[in-house]
Amino acid sequence: MRISEAFQKAPLLIVYICAGDPSPEATPELVRRLAAAGADIIELGLPHSDPIADGPTIQAAAQRAIAAGMNTDVYFGVAAAADVPVPKVFMGYYNMIYARGLERFAGDCAGSGISGLIVPDLPPEEAGPLKAACAAHDVDLIFLVAPNTPPERLKMIEQETSGFLYLVARTGVTGAKSDVLQSTRDLVARAASSKPRAVGFGISTAAQAAEVIAAGADGAIVGSVCVDLIARGEEEKLMTLVREMKKAVKAAGRARLQ
Repeated sequence: MRISEAFQKAPLLIVYICAGDPSPEATPELVRRLAAAGADIIELGLPHSDPIADGPTIQAAAQRAIAAGMNTDVYFGVAAAADVPVPKVFMGYYNMIYARGLERFAGDCAGSGISGLIVPDLPPEEAGPLKAACAAHDVDLIFLVAPNTPPERLKMIEQETSGFLYLVARTGVTGAKSDVLQSTRDLVARAASSKPRAVGFGISTAAQAAEVIAAGADGAIVGSVCVDLIARGEEEKLMTLVREMKKAVKAAGRARLQ
């Protein structure tokens, strides 16, 4: 499924997990369970030994996944095996894409059912070659903006992104937080794009997910709290959390229309 198709039923719940944690073999079934629990899009992180945007929780997951045998070849096998009726999105760093070759990487994404790429360390000014490779394989290239992104640059990134615009809820790295900042609400209001807007970094509860939807976002992205529950072997709690978040997101969307 294309990302644009999924957003026809916005607001959405987007769930991140680190592929290969707790093991490459366990990931496809975990993805299927998340989709069944209500995840509308699933971000599959490709673990990296030197992450830039990831906080301690996801860093630890990447280390576990690498120790369990995850690499780029295995990643695409895992993604292909995770057959779900919702979009799958790659999240990872540019050097892994560059090392494989842009055309080959984009083709591998398309071949394994990945609908889009999120590359936090690739600015749009330098993304032309990858954007062309993605376009050739009908894969979206999703860009990020932060609360401190200047207005003119925000407008440029809105034009360049495809699939959706990733709104980073707070400056710094990923990690579960207990609040939704006013700067996040301001960013949602400033990013008045015709393209879908999804908020990530720091969302860990159903109430927070509902809050960003009430503020006008088209999607809520949850990651670190999911990775933490996987690390603790509490997959049932994870599925309960996803169901609660999905319910809250949809209720907030209905309330916004009233």
